[in-house]
Amino acid sequence: MKMLKRGLVAALLILAAPVGSAGADPGVTDKEIVIGSCAALEGPASFLGTQTVLGARAYLNTVNDQGGVHGRKIHLVSRNDGYEPDKAIACVNQLIQQDKVFAMGFFVGTPTGAKVVPMAEANKVPAIGFFTGAEILRAPVRRNIIHVRASYYDEARAQVDNLVGTLGMKKIAVFYQEDAFGVAVLEGVKIALKKHNLEPVALGTFPRNTMDVGKGLEQIKPANPEAVVMVGTYAPLAEFVKRARADRWNTIFLTVSFVGTEAFAKAAGKDGDGVIITQVVPPPSRRDLPAVTQYQSALKKYFPDASPNFVSFEGFVNAMVLVEGLQRAGRDLTREKLVTAIEGFKDLDLGIGMKANYSASRHHAFDAVYYTILRDGQPTLMTDWKVARK
Repeated sequence: MKMLKRGLVAALLILAAPVGSAGADPGVTDKEIVIGSCAALEGPASFLGTQTVLGARAYLNTVNDQGGVHGRKIHLVSRNDGYEPDKAIACVNQLIQQDKVFAMGFFVGTPTGAKVVPMAEANKVPAIGFFTGAEILRAPVRRNIIHVRASYYDEARAQVDNLVGTLGMKKIAVFYQEDAFGVAVLEGVKIALKKHNLEPVALGTFPRNTMDVGKGLEQIKPANPEAVVMVGTYAPLAEFVKRARADRWNTIFLTVSFVGTEAFAKAAGKDGDGVIITQVVPPPSRRDLPAVTQYQSALKKYFPDASPNFVSFEGFVNAMVLVEGLQRAGRDLTREKLVTAIEGFKDLDLGIGMKANYSASRHHAFDAVYYTILRDGQPTLMTDWKVARK
């Protein structure tokens, strides 16, 4: 009798579960896969968050309109963390505990990412696509953490090698946001400089989510640097450049991809001309690349008021990686199968001019770095660093 009762309970539990729910993992039903995201949708860094999510939605909408993945539509739950670590913790808890997401993605920032990564790993929830290249999020490799872009170390090395090797500079300063993001890029610059038997000639800092750049500017100015690597979001870095230009600094300014190129160009105005920005995806204007053509078409269809930019294109590419993983994981979807599927990507051509490679010991797709320089308020692809002197 007890065995019969147990069998009846088990049968009821099976019936109560969503059809095609793929075992015990939440966020998957017969018709839907729920993906969660935390990003800066409001506040001083909102351009980065809103555009990352917009790019991801553009691709996910395209996939859903084509029938979804194995008959399931992808539902993206996007929440705001304001680019603040404490809010990121609350956001991830809500995604996992209340929204019952299957996986997460499209995160923005190092200080927030530093909170997201251990939470995702502890809960065994795959997190795919971070708009940050910080080494602390990438090493050691964690089973459920999947990156796409090249790292800040890659960007810093590319900048320093060209400043020193091509332009012959030796006096390089760093102006950085006083948090995990700023330190991540600073360490990359230091490592790159050390290979040339150099170190930063000066360091200047400013608090995250503020425009308080004056102190940092004064910390750097006495060193009279030939180049300044800037680390931060678009608004404070634009303010820094404006003040330095007004003070007639004769130096080259550089920054990494996280800045939000188009937002920085707008905020800096004419003072932004000549600033070099390394990128981790090709320019979103390159219609010779199939993914760019698809991206532009998707923006026009789903977000007709949006303009192509590096940030939303990176979000689009991150979504491509997620969807390819879901496709390869199969109809009987589990979190473990998703991660294993992504680790199986070998020379995967997504149509962006570089091939994605993953393995159990490599959880990022790309290493390539592109160079752009602002001319008349527009990012222009730069192949010869000597133009930086003009």
